[in-house]
Amino acid sequence: MSYSVTESSSMVKWVAGTLVILYAVITLVPLAWILMTGLKTPPDSISYPPKVLFEPSLEGYVNLFTTRTRVSKETLAALPPPTNFAHEIVRNRGMVIVGPSKFGQRFMNSVIIGFGSTFLSIFLGTLAAYAFSRFKIPMADDLLFFILSTRMMPPIAVAIPIFLMYRNLGLSDTHLGMILLYTAVNISLAVWLLKGFIDEIPREYEEAALIDGYTRFQAFYKVVLPQAATGIASTAIFCLIFSWNEYAFAVLLTSGTAQTAPPFIPTIIGVGGLDWPAVAAGATIFLIPVMVFTIMLRKHLLRGITFGAVRK
Repeated sequence: MSYSVTESSSMVKWVAGTLVILYAVITLVPLAWILMTGLKTPPDSISYPPKVLFEPSLEGYVNLFTTRTRVSKETLAALPPPTNFAHEIVRNRGMVIVGPSKFGQRFMNSVIIGFGSTFLSIFLGTLAAYAFSRFKIPMADDLLFFILSTRMMPPIAVAIPIFLMYRNLGLSDTHLGMILLYTAVNISLAVWLLKGFIDEIPREYEEAALIDGYTRFQAFYKVVLPQAATGIASTAIFCLIFSWNEYAFAVLLTSGTAQTAPPFIPTIIGVGGLDWPAVAAGATIFLIPVMVFTIMLRKHLLRGITFGAVRK
């Protein structure tokens, strides 16, 4: 009986498939529970034992996007009939809608700061990585280590100096300040990842372009960047995930104008306690942009992770 040294046996495939499915289920259960909680009513969300089968409700999403106040039964009875399902849901709880909530603004702040810092990190990181990969830079190894060392310290270790610096520069609670801060943190990751991808691109491609009359910038733009697209895409995903989920600096440096969704979602307080359906609804909506961005670049992400793994 012969065995292949390259193809796994059926038993190995079965065990590997079982482990992958088990890992996927364990990973998806919390996400599914968040999605379900966002569709529950407040009493169902805190019931014990937890309800798996329940009547779906949009009360959590209504509470997330609106500001409500409790009124007396007489005032409630004197109001005209509700004009939409949101007013009807709120009135069933003895309250009325007095205006929109701040979640929409906080969500847009996350979009502006997250994608803005990701773009800036990739732009600067690609240029720096190309320079380290293609040119002889004095003390290059020391500089690369210094760049990497910026990610070694926990955020709380530099929180107070950054807070004082931002206060003196007027960057506290501003979009620009948060974009620059997240870019400074992400750029080390971008430089190290992208340098590895650019190192795998043969120099002969650029040399041929230079012989054909291209300038160095044209060779970089038309030859290197297309070849490094997979690395750029995968690096952008990792940078966006950090900027999108970052909590410590967002709590310390923002409070209103530039506050992002992570520090805002836990503060969603309902009448009588924490409104878990609204919190779950906010978390569900908050997951969507990163999921869509990752799905759009999933092919590049897989190719980027395995890029250069096999050498001829």
